Amino acid sequence: MIKTNAKKNVFYFVLILGIANFFADATYEGARSILGPFLGSLGASATIIGFVAGFAEFIGYSFRAVTGIFADRTRQYWLFVFVGYAINLLAVPALALADNWPLAAVLIVAERTGRAIRRPSVEAMLSFTTKKLGHGWVFGFNEALDQAGATFGPLIVSLVIYLKGGYKEAFAYLLIPALLCLTTILIAWFFYRHPHQFEEENQETSQRISKKSYWLYLLGGCLIAAGFADFALISFHFQKQHIISTNIIPVLYSIAMATGAIASLVFGRLLDKFGFTIFLFAFFLSSFFAPFAFSNSMMLVIMGTVLWGLGLGTQESLLKAELSKVISSKERGSGFGIFDTVFGTGWFIGSALMGWLYDHSVITLMIFSVVSMLGAIPIFMLANKFVLHDLTKRPVES
Repeated sequence: MIKTNAKKNVFYFVLILGIANFFADATYEGARSILGPFLGSLGASATIIGFVAGFAEFIGYSFRAVTGIFADRTRQYWLFVFVGYAINLLAVPALALADNWPLAAVLIVAERTGRAIRRPSVEAMLSFTTKKLGHGWVFGFNEALDQAGATFGPLIVSLVIYLKGGYKEAFAYLLIPALLCLTTILIAWFFYRHPHQFEEENQETSQRISKKSYWLYLLGGCLIAAGFADFALISFHFQKQHIISTNIIPVLYSIAMATGAIASLVFGRLLDKFGFTIFLFAFFLSSFFAPFAFSNSMMLVIMGTVLWGLGLGTQESLLKAELSKVISSKERGSGFGIFDTVFGTGWFIGSALMGWLYDHSVITLMIFSVVSMLGAIPIFMLANKFVLHDLTKRPVES
């Protein structure tokens, strides 16, 4: 299958993983669209919500270094994918059973843990296809389907809340896309048992570019994550200030996800065509979401949510596309996993801090977010400089 119509088969593999991620994002992003108000309804404060959201992301990212390393060593990518998706998705409908915020917090952390188990393996398998289809396009296309699902899921939640009037019923209905995702993963495994074979070993894939560029990308990613507020805190702000009604908050989240879907696909294609300038522009634009999202004007918070969605889409697509260029094919799982661990650490620290800042000074929160995210740009520029330097030193392949 791999040797005949190779490019078409690679595309089908990327497509079916994208469909699985569509259903996955519909499940957990549908839940995340109401986690802030849901935790608030159970008695959690802004500080608790910021801490829980940040800690869940920290666990969800930090554990990836471990799972990524083991996935590379064992080459059992599908095993990590199966286990991870099951925990990731089934924790969501279980939230319907939570009647206090500590129990809900445990399930939120479990959902992120499942994502940590499967994410490095999924990213590694996708990276094996980039030589044939393009780095920006592969990760942009996959992220576009992710965000399409993340657009659809909150709409389901909004409809359920509108008809039933409760958060728990919304969580229960998300069992449907969860089961559809698990079924799609089984189909993908049946047809593509060894996805690493998509990428033939050569000098470029077996040799890793200078470690300096990789570690600089880690540092820049950490700053981006620290300044990127979790939507749980943003939606809590909407509810507390009575800016957006409860049943409309998931719709606004859907708008952010739709923006991320379009941005990841467009910017991913533009990255392959025009290069690193597109990468910098996307991150510069998204750095200004906080002053809008944490304002008290409906029009401004909508603009802030759109910029937030753009930032989310570019993080998952453009950052991973650039990283796939600087990590050897044999170290993709561990390389992505370690990056995600550092990224998650920044997310945890930043989310906890912004939750505390929200209770004390929203203006300071805005300043911290913008400065942190803008601070990553010169670091990314330096990382790219090392990449270009190393590429010019490589011998020309015959």
